[in-house]
Amino acid sequence: MPYEIELTEDSKRDIQALRSFERRKVLDAIERHLHHEPTQESKSRIKHLRQLATPQYRLRVDDIRIFYDVVDDVVEIIAVIAKAQATEWLAHEGIPAEPDRQPPREEEGHEDRNSS
Repeated sequence: MPYEIELTEDSKRDIQALRSFERRKVLDAIERHLHHEPTQESKSRIKHLRQLATPQYRLRVDDIRIFYDVVDDVVEIIAVIAKAQATEWLAHEGIPAEPDRQPPREEEGHEDRNSS
């Protein structure tokens, strides 16, 4: 079942601001990767952002990052950001997940059981 793709006004502006060849790559990647399996993680393309409630996922397209959420059968593209600005954008725009939804962290200061 194909997913519906929705672009926010911000993401539309982000895409329009790209150079034409980058815009084509981004739109092709959205169609190829997000239209059918937007939650299928891979080592190099799609990453689930577990520490965040939104955006939920990131799609990598060369030096561009596409941040998006998936709700039911709709993929909402939130932003299309250059890699160099992605960390700063996430710090300002990302919404942290509820503490009980975050993956457990290893306890700091634990001793290695194999050391004597």
